[in-house]
Amino acid sequence: NTLYIAIGIGILWSIYGYFASHVEQMQYSVLEQKAGYEIRLYEEHIVAQTTVKGTYQEALNEGFRIVAAYIFGANTKKEKVAMTTPVLETTGTSQTIAMTTPVLATIEGESHTIAFGMPRSYTLDTLPTPTDSRIQIVTIPETKMAAMQVSFLRTNARVQKKKEELLKLLAQDGVVVVGEPQYAGYNAPWTPPWMTRNEVLVEIK
Repeated sequence: NTLYIAIGIGILWSIYGYFASHVEQMQYSVLEQKAGYEIRLYEEHIVAQTTVKGTYQEALNEGFRIVAAYIFGANTKKEKVAMTTPVLETTGTSQTIAMTTPVLATIEGESHTIAFGMPRSYTLDTLPTPTDSRIQIVTIPETKMAAMQVSFLRTNARVQKKKEELLKLLAQDGVVVVGEPQYAGYNAPWTPPWMTRNEVLVEIK
């Protein structure tokens, strides 16, 4: 029966998604719970990042591939680095973008910085050096962020809409924003859509 086969595939996919998504996450504490968003304080952490150009989805896929190659062994030690979440995407025009840098977003031809958080067991001295020169290892200082959930789908239009909603709420609450919003994805691309955790984040004062 086709229905039972579909249900079985859905169950197996969900089980796989559950275990594939349980990885180390970037550490933060919730400072305030607001209507529609929350304010967090992120600890200082190290990221591996790359900047690529293209449409939103093209850049996300390409950036993910480049940095994923690093953590899967494309480094001087040929050492696998554990995956952590979330994967961060920032849109802008700078070639080297940290989370605290104001950037300009454009519709076509913009640059996207894709960043993976590194496990807390590593330091700048102990992390293996990337063999791909497009990857940078950067320390992100303690940062206050506002975060909003993006349920289910993470299409460009939906993520952009949520970024605008977050900025509007922050403006209404008199919260000062630093730079441009980011997309944060917590799951591997093959995770079932109903199990994904997606957010939009922006640094605030």
